[in-house]
Amino acid sequence: MKISFKDGSIREYESGISVYEVAKSLSEELAKAALVAEIDGEVKELTTTLTKDVSLNILTFEDEEGKRAFRHTASHVMAQAVKKLYPQAKLAIGPSIDNGFYYDFDIDEQISQENLTAIEKEMKKIVKENFKLERFTLPRNEALAFMKEKDEPYKVELIEDLPEDVEISFYKQGDFVDLCAGPHIHSTGKIKAFKIISVTGAYWRGNEKNKMLKRFYATAFPVKEEMDAYLEKVEEAKKRDHNKLGRELEIFTTSELIGQGLPIMLPKGAKIIQILQRFVEDTEYAHGWQLTKTPYMAKSDLYKVSGHWDHYQDGMFIMNSPDDKEVFALRPMTCPFQYQAYLNKARSYRDLPLRYNETSTLFRNEASGEMHGLIRVRQFTISEGHLMCTPEQLEDEFKSCLELANYMLKTLGLYDDVSYRFSQWDPNDKEKYIGTVEQWDEAQGVMKKILDHLEIPYKIGIGEAAFYGPKLDIQIKNVHGKEDTLVTIQIDQMLAEKFGMEYVDKDGSKKNPYIIHRTSIGCYERTLALLIEKYAGAFPTWLAPVQVKLLAISDAHSEYVKDLAAKMQNMGLRVETDLRNEKIGYKIREAQLEKIPYMLVVGDKELADGGVSVRSRKDGDKGFMKAEDFIDMITLEVAKKTL
Repeated sequence: MKISFKDGSIREYESGISVYEVAKSLSEELAKAALVAEIDGEVKELTTTLTKDVSLNILTFEDEEGKRAFRHTASHVMAQAVKKLYPQAKLAIGPSIDNGFYYDFDIDEQISQENLTAIEKEMKKIVKENFKLERFTLPRNEALAFMKEKDEPYKVELIEDLPEDVEISFYKQGDFVDLCAGPHIHSTGKIKAFKIISVTGAYWRGNEKNKMLKRFYATAFPVKEEMDAYLEKVEEAKKRDHNKLGRELEIFTTSELIGQGLPIMLPKGAKIIQILQRFVEDTEYAHGWQLTKTPYMAKSDLYKVSGHWDHYQDGMFIMNSPDDKEVFALRPMTCPFQYQAYLNKARSYRDLPLRYNETSTLFRNEASGEMHGLIRVRQFTISEGHLMCTPEQLEDEFKSCLELANYMLKTLGLYDDVSYRFSQWDPNDKEKYIGTVEQWDEAQGVMKKILDHLEIPYKIGIGEAAFYGPKLDIQIKNVHGKEDTLVTIQIDQMLAEKFGMEYVDKDGSKKNPYIIHRTSIGCYERTLALLIEKYAGAFPTWLAPVQVKLLAISDAHSEYVKDLAAKMQNMGLRVETDLRNEKIGYKIREAQLEKIPYMLVVGDKELADGGVSVRSRKDGDKGFMKAEDFIDMITLEVAKKTL
């Protein structure tokens, strides 16, 4: 039997050898670090026996799938500990996630830090026991009876939802058994370091109509030093969390009277979004985009043509009863509205490409459990655009949209933080989409060709496409490691036909244009959240809501400060003054806490010489400067959008 390894080497082994034994034959060190293995592309356990020629990749904690299996096993350890201490707790699900794992429990007790400490203590006992994880399978009826006997209703529901012919597997460690597809590491003893980080509420299956469960978030590492470094990083992330910092810096707030997912932009936040919008609209205009302004609502007739009524109605705010003769709904996206602008008159191939952009306010009925600060909200503003073009123009226009988005990200300092996802349809769930298999194959084939030609380093996301077409999603993670879509560029060959959008081609025939749906900076609220976290509230000068704070040492300097502030404001700078009868050190500390880029101190010398003493947030005390020289310096910095 021949085994091919990742480095290209091939070795011969006796049939029936286990993956662990193969790892041991390569090196004792590898066998000690091994967690699971990839066999012909499928992740399996180290106990798997090999009986035929295969390709094999031994996975450790350095590999993503190795981490995933390690932390999945840690979630079983935590579940075993919880069941030991709270036998009445019901098990739900416990997957590994980025940077850790969680487990959902139906448990009545209020969980305190003392409870978490007790659970961790029990987990240590389970690790010390070094229980082997043993996989076994049961027929469907026996699996259901087994979980009913254990009084695990959530597991019963999961089994009932599985296909009739699927193999139902369980994992046993000591006296604990859990329904699980695996794979797992071979024993609990490898999980040397772990920490329960928080407990939150989570609706069963993410549906707010279901019971609220308790979700235990945790992490695990092979060695304590790695975990300590990670936890230190988590604490730093908490300090940068936009939901905390944005409120402290008075960028935004929320009100229970207004409702969840409906943030209020305070003057500083509103100013930053205004700066971003003007930057985006001016840049898009320079790239040939034409601004439209369309209604916030429409009759259901529009959404029925676009497909949103059938495929997105649960995510929409419907303004009256769906049974009324004329039903209106707030718009969840702009595309069908801008199509009406295209349909305003007959079009020729000479009119294409036609690029419409809009600063669009949209409304989406997000589930309450999904909303977080400014990242996911129910009302938001987006730099949306739709581009109609011929097939021959498609690649160049797609490339242009991507270059524009990347330019925006670089200007904001976010470019190095993003990744790319080629979001495709799920052919096993055709009900989610419009169009035929052939249309999807064609659209995805066209996009793949373009992405490969542009050498975009993308990952594939099955089931992540829009219901009408594939898309390139530019992904970014917040400070807690949760990934969201920041910018999207989609290819659509279906909605033009549904709306009767045509152009007369060179040969006189009528054709449907390709449509590119795109954003250039994405959702402004989400972008603002990411900028708060990226810069810890210390925005680059060109983006800062207040760029300069003038500090008068005494009343004798107030008039000079007022005159200088007026001069700077007339030149387009955002300036505040502090004329209070307070010590100058106190004023400086307050301005520093507000993370203002420049503090200008004015005393007798500055008044006499027509200058200011400059304190930079970045460079510290820069000493005396003539007022005109400082204005020239900061004006250039703003114009260049220096980060």
